[in-house]
Amino acid sequence: MSTLADRIASSGHAPLDATTLRALIDARAEHAPDKPFLLDAEGGNVLSFRALRDDCRALATRFEAAGLKPGDVVSVFMGNGIQTARLLLAAMYSGLVANPLNLLCQPSQVRYIVEHSDTRLIFVADDTHETVAEALKSVARDIAVVRTSPDAADLPAIPVLASSTMPPPGDDATQIVAKGADPADTALLMYTSGTTGAPKGVLLSHRSLLANMRNISAEHRLCEDDRVLVSLPLYHINGLVVALLTPLQHGGSAVMTPRFSARTFWREASQHGCTWINVVPTIVAYLLNGESAQGFDLSALKFCRSASAALPADHHRAFEARFGIGVIETMGMTETAAPAFSNPYDPALRRIGSIGLPSGGEAKIVDPEGRECAANETGELVLRGGQLMSGYYKRPEETRNAFTADGWLHSGDLGYRDEAGFFYINGRAKELIIKGGENIAPREIDEALLRHPGVLEAAAVGVPDPAYGQDIVAFIVPHVGAPPPDPADLREHCLRELGRYKTPREFRFTDALPRGPSGKVQRLKLVEKPPPAG
Repeated sequence: MSTLADRIASSGHAPLDATTLRALIDARAEHAPDKPFLLDAEGGNVLSFRALRDDCRALATRFEAAGLKPGDVVSVFMGNGIQTARLLLAAMYSGLVANPLNLLCQPSQVRYIVEHSDTRLIFVADDTHETVAEALKSVARDIAVVRTSPDAADLPAIPVLASSTMPPPGDDATQIVAKGADPADTALLMYTSGTTGAPKGVLLSHRSLLANMRNISAEHRLCEDDRVLVSLPLYHINGLVVALLTPLQHGGSAVMTPRFSARTFWREASQHGCTWINVVPTIVAYLLNGESAQGFDLSALKFCRSASAALPADHHRAFEARFGIGVIETMGMTETAAPAFSNPYDPALRRIGSIGLPSGGEAKIVDPEGRECAANETGELVLRGGQLMSGYYKRPEETRNAFTADGWLHSGDLGYRDEAGFFYINGRAKELIIKGGENIAPREIDEALLRHPGVLEAAAVGVPDPAYGQDIVAFIVPHVGAPPPDPADLREHCLRELGRYKTPREFRFTDALPRGPSGKVQRLKLVEKPPPAG
């Protein structure tokens, strides 16, 4: 089987000698100035490589005039659109750190992230302005807010910012590193939920992002003629790195859609001549349950790339049978700048149910003592390679715990490899819930439920779901001697506290939660037994 170096050499994309996103954007503008880079699926707007470079330079000047310095964090809280993409790219181009905010965040979650990230400027849209305004009410320091829209052609004035009181950047992996246009500089700060409840800020350098952009281009044999449909949100590592950044590497283009819609998906892919699509298993489920693609010319489509969670084998086969498009299953994490594994480009070599082979890095399965497991023996998946994060922002202990002494990243996934070297995931060491490709911390849901007056104890768990991969069930212990709370009232409470996406699908009542010797709740035992009667 060919190596990644062989695939890079034969991929057909135009390699450019660039070690930072700024250098890559400049090089693309010189190499193919008038070639389309971003296209608006609805409005017909097009951003060429030269226009992107010019916009990035103009915004860099405006950022500097506003008082922003290398390493400062700029947040973007908007839906997909050319303006959203332009702002994220311009921030990284300018030596700043881009921080895309998840649109599912409630005000309390936004407040935590903007305080923890030390962001100095937030770009918002009409539909997110109120959430940010509510979040900032209890934030002591001044944070500038600029209101625009995902597809705006112009940008309002950026106010001059108050002087930063942040200490100068250091070399600690848990701090933002920015000393100029250096590959080790932090480019992206992306928050991801963990089992501790509070989101963790993943620090990704220019080097790690470019490493994975090269890996993806090579694995999928992408070239200047390739075009991807961007239906995943840019606040997700998959949508941002795979669909937006990677075309910069191979000189391709991307079609920006406001959001995924099963009703318009095939029309958009056909209308714009997309050669590949990038999805998560939830989208596959929606497409299988939606209208057929009949009547649309999809002859340009080479493959469908699936990531973020395991794709059910039945859905994999059904998708290929119904739409006649091969699926390449991949796997990655925010901490690995998106993919760390990919199935081969050659359909005959792919294995349904497998996350594939290591992509541009190393992987192994280890036992609890750190010894490498034999083929088909289950253990924890650990990773090493150039695409790995620098660390978790301002969390030195969690950063140390995330890596082994010799630099392997703990994935938190349990799995195995077969004799041919293909990897499989068959469980999670952590209790993270992955719903539709989004990571949800159970503790965050527990704590919201505990704020309900009728709840004594609560434990949220993920359960299999055909559409989302996993959905949420909450186990509730009522107060002693009191009747169980009304499930409808619990649902309304969670909608207010967490938003619709993180609200449990079902509430089950129990007399006690199973606990281990240390007193910690053993969540997985809750779903090993049938739900209590009543």
